[in-house]
Amino acid sequence: MSATEFVRIVEVGPRDGLQNEKALVGTADKIALIDKLAATGLGTVEATAFVSPKWVPQMADAAEVYAGVAKREGVRYPVLVPNLQGYERARAVGVAEIAVFGAASEAFSKANINASIAESLERFAPVLEAAKRDGVAVRGYVSTVLGCPYQGAVPVREVVRVAKALHAMGCYEISLGDTIGVGTPRKARAMLDAVAGEVPMAALAVHFHDTYGQAVGNVAACLEAGVRVVDAAVSGTGGCPYAKGASGNVATEDIVYLLDGMGFAHGVDLDVLIATGRWLSSVLGRESMSKVNRAKQ
Repeated sequence: MSATEFVRIVEVGPRDGLQNEKALVGTADKIALIDKLAATGLGTVEATAFVSPKWVPQMADAAEVYAGVAKREGVRYPVLVPNLQGYERARAVGVAEIAVFGAASEAFSKANINASIAESLERFAPVLEAAKRDGVAVRGYVSTVLGCPYQGAVPVREVVRVAKALHAMGCYEISLGDTIGVGTPRKARAMLDAVAGEVPMAALAVHFHDTYGQAVGNVAACLEAGVRVVDAAVSGTGGCPYAKGASGNVATEDIVYLLDGMGFAHGVDLDVLIATGRWLSSVLGRESMSKVNRAKQ
């Protein structure tokens, strides 16, 4: 690994982070957060999710948020869509990149989106077809890659199967998510290696939650295995409503600090990012979950 090797951070705080925060965040604050994050040097900021407000009230203002963001040149602003209806709503406000989400656990898939894994993939097919027609890039998420709150252990072969299916359908990148944060570095690397046997490493990303304090170690192990895209959320926001006790995403500040220590380039100004995390913590009315943010008080 050379000192100039680049790792792309996908900032998921405005979507995966906020959608699972108890405090409802106003539209103006969401727009301000996205603009602040883009100003740190992050190249990808997942802006929102075009999902049913009934199920995810925090994302009810998706169209207003996306339209209000001052799109910075060179920054990508993907959004999450669950189905063709969500895709059409996103396209109506000019969205140019989307993400779809599946699970490696049948039990989690049924609890989360009331569909089997096979049914969820069928649901994505028309979305991928429409995106291809419209020239819209599609990212794929696979959740519960290291454990499920309902069935416990998840066979690695299932992770491989779902990741391979999403990639074959046209997703340019597959993010492998430890939704409930139960993974450890050795297990994380073994899972990544197994998926990389069927999907090119260059098309893979990792997404860890920090329930047991293992997320930074898991990311480090996966970086050593060759992954070069990491999902993170400023201030460690988030959690999982379907996983009792699951804490937020790994903090972006902590990942930037890790990348600096490992000699990777990332393009993010850590001081500006820390300031953004503190601002968000004040909006949420709680302390930052980022270890780096706390250490630099």
